[in-house]
Amino acid sequence: MNHIKFGIAIIALLFLTIVTSCDQKHSDGYGHNHGAEKPTHTHDDGHNHGTEENTHSNDDRHSHGTDETEHSEGDGHNHDEEEQHEEGLRLSKAQAENIGLEFGEMSYIKVNDFVKATGSLGLPHNAYSSVSAKTNGIIKGTKKFVEGDFISKGTVIAYLENIDLIITQQEYLEAKALLELKRLEVDRQKTLVESNAGVLKNLQNAQAEEAVLDAKTQGLAKQLSFLGISTANLSASTIKQQIAIVAPMSGYISKINFYNGMHAKSSVSLMNIISSEHLHLELDVFEKDIANVKKGQRISYTVPALGPSIYYGIVNVIGKEFNPNSKTMRVHGHLNGVKPIFIKNLFINAKIYLNDVESSALPEKAIIKDGANSFIYVANEKVNDSELKFEKIAVITGATDGGYTNVNLIDKIPFGMRIVTKGAYYVYAQSKAGELEHEH
Repeated sequence: MNHIKFGIAIIALLFLTIVTSCDQKHSDGYGHNHGAEKPTHTHDDGHNHGTEENTHSNDDRHSHGTDETEHSEGDGHNHDEEEQHEEGLRLSKAQAENIGLEFGEMSYIKVNDFVKATGSLGLPHNAYSSVSAKTNGIIKGTKKFVEGDFISKGTVIAYLENIDLIITQQEYLEAKALLELKRLEVDRQKTLVESNAGVLKNLQNAQAEEAVLDAKTQGLAKQLSFLGISTANLSASTIKQQIAIVAPMSGYISKINFYNGMHAKSSVSLMNIISSEHLHLELDVFEKDIANVKKGQRISYTVPALGPSIYYGIVNVIGKEFNPNSKTMRVHGHLNGVKPIFIKNLFINAKIYLNDVESSALPEKAIIKDGANSFIYVANEKVNDSELKFEKIAVITGATDGGYTNVNLIDKIPFGMRIVTKGAYYVYAQSKAGELEHEH
């Protein structure tokens, strides 16, 4: 009996040990799973507690938890960037000094609006001259000229020889001598008639012959004068065998067509000369701008082929004929001050200024253009001892003249802030770099 009781006690003790061991294992496993899932459960806002749905729920919780975490972190990042953006762009004083940042105020100067025109340096028709021989002959003693040389009026360019020149001078001297003799005969016949010793008919014949010789002498004198031979001191000993060909006006030689020994004809041009004395602007103004152009308006122009120098003029004549092909009208302008080197038909770019009033303006480099928008930067010169804070101010731009652009502010400049007049593009570049960093 005692043995039976002892055996039952042993069996009961083993049973309790097994039960206790199972309970401990279950408790440890449950605690481990709960501990691992609890953060996920908490992070996932407590979705799905069922045993059967745990596997599915765990996947959902993992995916949803990741999205929630990323979304939450993304929101935090955006808020930080927005706060930084709202604070404005900042640069250190050292950066500002390195780029030579300068501040200034709005200027009130004359910035004229203008219309653009293109054209050339032109000349009136009487500025061109063709040099030719006054009679046929052989070219002798040509001077050394090249195209582009300046030549003064009256300068001898060559000599012309022709036997007819000698004959004409001879005929003149003969006619002149006969005329003088015939005048003496007329005077004698007058005396005879007055004393009733002469015949009136003889006097009349003498007077007729005198008139013919006078006409011949005068005609030959005119011919010699046309050829450049003066008859004032012409005598048998001063007869010339050649005449000079001279420049009829001052100007630049544009063409040379003669040489020594050449047989020249009076109908053939030997040289062309262009005078720059009446050089003017010939501009083509587009149809949309015609109504704005008035006589007396100021012109500035450049000659691209000659460099960046700026020259000036004034509107003098507005044409009356519209060109339907180019949709332009011709405007002529006088040149003022220093003139460019003369080259016929050289292309020019011009501006015709429309007004002359003062307006608010800033240096061109102070204005940033971003697509269709324009703006400037303003800054308080001292946020603290080491930083500058910048803000953008939208503007509407107008005409640009002499490095300044007409500006109208869309927004007011905050109190205590000044305009960045130099280094604005660097500030713009820094702001764009910040945007790229934000996007990244």
